[in-house]
Amino acid sequence: MSTAPALMPAAFLGHGSPMNAIEENRYTAAWRAFGEAVPRPRAVLVVSAHWYTNATAVTVMPQPRTIHDFYGFPQELFDVQYPAPGLPGLVDEVSEAVRPTWVGADGDSWGIDHGTWSVLRHAFPRADVPVVQLSINADQPLSYHFDLGRRLAPLRETGVLVVGSGNVVHNLRGLDPRQPERGFAWAERFDDSARELMTETPEAALDLLGHRDYGYAVPTPDHFIPLLYLAGLAAEAGRGTDVLVDGYSFGSLSMTAYTLDVNCPDGGGSGPAAGMPEGVPAEGTNA
Repeated sequence: MSTAPALMPAAFLGHGSPMNAIEENRYTAAWRAFGEAVPRPRAVLVVSAHWYTNATAVTVMPQPRTIHDFYGFPQELFDVQYPAPGLPGLVDEVSEAVRPTWVGADGDSWGIDHGTWSVLRHAFPRADVPVVQLSINADQPLSYHFDLGRRLAPLRETGVLVVGSGNVVHNLRGLDPRQPERGFAWAERFDDSARELMTETPEAALDLLGHRDYGYAVPTPDHFIPLLYLAGLAAEAGRGTDVLVDGYSFGSLSMTAYTLDVNCPDGGGSGPAAGMPEGVPAEGTNA
C-alpha cells in the first residue's frame, strides 16, 4: 500500500556558487530545514539550470552519476559524490502528465549535475531518495516552461517532489567580491518584483520578461527558467508561494528560494552564500 502524501510540496532553490555544496551558511541551513519539513518523497524531480539542452528529456538511469560540471574549484568539491538512485519508470508518468509534449528518455548522457546535488546533499544528506532530472529545452520559449510546470501538477499527488534549482538573478559577469551580502539596485528591483508575483500572483510570472531590469538580471535564461516551473505549479494550485530564504551574493546573484505548500521552520543558519574560490573568474564558471 502506498504511503505517498495527498499533495507533495514543491520548491525553487537559489543555488548560487557550487561551493555552497560543501559550506554551511544560512542558505544551506534553509535547504536542510526544507528537506526535514517535507514528507518523504517517492522521488525528487529536479529542473536544474545546468541541464540546458535542445530537447525535453528525463533521466532514466537506475544509478545516475554525479556530474562535476565546473572547473577551477578545489578538489574537495570534485570529491563530492551524491549516490542517490534514479527512478527509471518516472519518465512514463512525466510523459503522461505533459502530453502531447514529447519527452525523451536519457539513459546515459546526463545524471545528477551540481545544480541538483549542491542543494540535495543538504536537503536529503543520506542520498536515499530517488532523483530524476528534467532537462530545460533551450529551443522553446519561456511560456513553454511555465505551461510545462502547470502540467506537472498531477505528479505532486503521487508523492513526487518537484524542485527547480537556479537563481532569480544570475549575472556572473557582474559579480563584485566587495559585496558578499548585497545586491545591486537593479538586482534588488528585479528580485522584489519576482517576489511580489511569486507570492501573490504566480500565474503572472511571465510578466517579468517585460521588467526594465530583465536584461541585467537574466542575461541568459537557464538559471531563471526553473523558477517558471514552480510558478506554473503554483498557478495550477491557485495560490502563491512562500519565501524560504532570501538575500544576495556579490551584487549580481539573488539567493531567494520559494516553497509551495510546506511550512518550513527557520533553518537557524548564518553567514553569506559561498563565493567563487580565488583564481576562478566569474565568466569562466558554469555556476
